[in-house]
Amino acid sequence: MNLTVNGVEHHVDGGGLTPLLDVLRDELGITGPKAGCHQGGCGSCTVLVDGEPRRSCLMPAAYAEGTEITTVEGIGSPDDLSPVQQAFVHHYAAQCGFCTSGMMLAAHAYIAGGGTDDHEAIQEALGGHVCRCTGYSKIIDAVAAAARGDDFDLTTTAVGKYTTMATGGAA
Repeated sequence: MNLTVNGVEHHVDGGGLTPLLDVLRDELGITGPKAGCHQGGCGSCTVLVDGEPRRSCLMPAAYAEGTEITTVEGIGSPDDLSPVQQAFVHHYAAQCGFCTSGMMLAAHAYIAGGGTDDHEAIQEALGGHVCRCTGYSKIIDAVAAAARGDDFDLTTTAVGKYTTMATGGAA
């Protein structure tokens, strides 16, 4: 079976009923999607399939053949972060990072679909994504900033709100 992931076509040997998550991680070495609950409830395995967020742990790989699959690696690179990735860095919206790729992809799809900085709409768009570290407020602030098109200085976090040791914050 052939899968197009982040614009690159791959031939994969996995069975058609193998979860897309397993094919991405085990066969293709793409580690952005995380194996969380394996039941579609946490959102850490989210990928975009033809631009729509999908739980890759629930999707048989064969269902993705002929589609464009995008993982967090496909929306930006370390040298050229997407607006959502920049916003997450600036607003310190990721702590352990386990949920981050799924959250970023849901946010990316929300904004690409015309999403605004409305906090309730963002909460709806991110519904079903579980984060155990941040309390969600920083994530929602980051998505709102990206939706507004804010520019970011990635050498600091949101001024006066979030500091880290890496940016000279207090211990």
